[in-house]
Amino acid sequence: MGPIISIARVRVRERLELRQWARPAAVRVTAATLAACAVGPDFVLPTVPSKANWSGASRGPGVDQRQDPAFAWWRTFKDPALNRLIDMSVAQNLDLQAAGLRIYQARAQLGVIIGDYFPQTQKVGAGYKRERVSKDVGLTREVSRFVDFDPTFQDWSTGFDASWEIDVWGKVARGVQAARANLVVAVADRYDLLVTITGDVATAYVTLRELQAEIALTRRSIIVQEDSLRLTQLQFREGTTTELDVDEATAFLNSTKAEVPNLEADLAKAKNALAVLIGRPAGDIDGLLKPNRGIPATSPHVGIGVPVELLRRRPDIRAAELRALEQAAKVGVAVADLYPQFGITGSVGVKASDLSTLFTSTAITGLINPGVSWNVLNYGRIRNNVRVEDARLQELLTSYRQQVLKAYAEAEDALTAFLKSKQQVVFLTRSVRASQRAQRISLLEYQAGTVSFNRVLDNQVSLLRSEQRLASVRADAVTNLVALYKALGGGWQSFTDAPLVPDETKVEMAARTNWGRLLDDDAIPEAARQLKPPPTPGAKPQLPQPDF
Repeated sequence: MGPIISIARVRVRERLELRQWARPAAVRVTAATLAACAVGPDFVLPTVPSKANWSGASRGPGVDQRQDPAFAWWRTFKDPALNRLIDMSVAQNLDLQAAGLRIYQARAQLGVIIGDYFPQTQKVGAGYKRERVSKDVGLTREVSRFVDFDPTFQDWSTGFDASWEIDVWGKVARGVQAARANLVVAVADRYDLLVTITGDVATAYVTLRELQAEIALTRRSIIVQEDSLRLTQLQFREGTTTELDVDEATAFLNSTKAEVPNLEADLAKAKNALAVLIGRPAGDIDGLLKPNRGIPATSPHVGIGVPVELLRRRPDIRAAELRALEQAAKVGVAVADLYPQFGITGSVGVKASDLSTLFTSTAITGLINPGVSWNVLNYGRIRNNVRVEDARLQELLTSYRQQVLKAYAEAEDALTAFLKSKQQVVFLTRSVRASQRAQRISLLEYQAGTVSFNRVLDNQVSLLRSEQRLASVRADAVTNLVALYKALGGGWQSFTDAPLVPDETKVEMAARTNWGRLLDDDAIPEAARQLKPPPTPGAKPQLPQPDF
């Protein structure tokens, strides 16, 4: 009997060990099953037409597809005033601060959704009830004939109630997935606005310098025309010319002078527009425009990268992609309503008729009530709601494809405009040099009496218009390069660690509302700040703690 008993003990011990191993394994399998049971579609990025090369890059000298575009592209102009204005716009632009506040909203909303992983309703309560019954009514009247009892009753109670809907079909997991995508969308939208604002600041600055250059050219031309007028007046007094030359010189001089007020008005408007972009009152930026180095010069070598990198670099494309991902998760949330919902309601507390016995073991009371509900007779409302969400998903996928095509077109347009404007600069520079020589020669010939004053006027008009047009085209070359950098999605990468709002705004918000740690710089995950791809859709969701 001894060996048989030993074998039996071994088998019992093996069964116990197997059960001890199987219990946590069963828990793991159950958890994995529930996590993998997230209903609805997993997001798949749609295919879009791809480009191997930029069509205009091969024809443009100094344009390199093998080099990525400069992130801090404004520094390639080597203009300290422009660099200072860009930094101020990032720190002070009010539209950019509003976009940062929308990120805080999305972060707080993510905390709201994460809280659905835990019991959705909780209630802590305490109560006291005192009641006196009549001795002359019903049963109490019969009892009071034989027993003298106290008709006053009292109850003391305290406890905790909670209800929890179990996320069997992944409805909460899909909601968290959508909220995470929405957070990154808010970050991408801010970066897209950052690309726009830095580009607008640079464009406004170049326009301002262009107007200053045109004013300087016009005033220099006025000096030359005043000399011509004095020359014609002298020759008229000497009788070598007619009063017609004097009148023509006077008319041309005053016509040129009349251009200055219009240019100065445009310059004031450009300054005011720039002031708004950097968050300053209008007319308060003159000190920021020094030193004046004129219209910035474009770099002779410009990196543009390959077209496929455009999709990863442009924040508006990432935002369009993440909006579709968010909507795919919302489809899953809608699909989960088609299935039965499993929940648990429970309470635990103590209840006694006397306060002294309230917290004794005999006063403990509790309830647990698992349940299931299934909205069967929904008359097609849930299924049609799923169709609505699915149609929105398809719309966003289509919008993503359209956004990619527009991005390619914007980059190609800006590249072509930049290269063509550089060619114009070359031709107009030659034209200005020739006009300057013609103007000097015609004036000398007029003094010698070999040509009429009309020839001098024509050359002066030609020189002024050529110089003004050269200044305009030089500015166009810079603004087209700025547009190219914007189309390539550059600029935001230099400010991923910049504060979303100024410190004084955080202090104001913290004084008004308990924000916990959500106003800290590290409250926004690093992956969101860098626009990194979100977690793989359909993967097992983690259970982060909600933000209290």
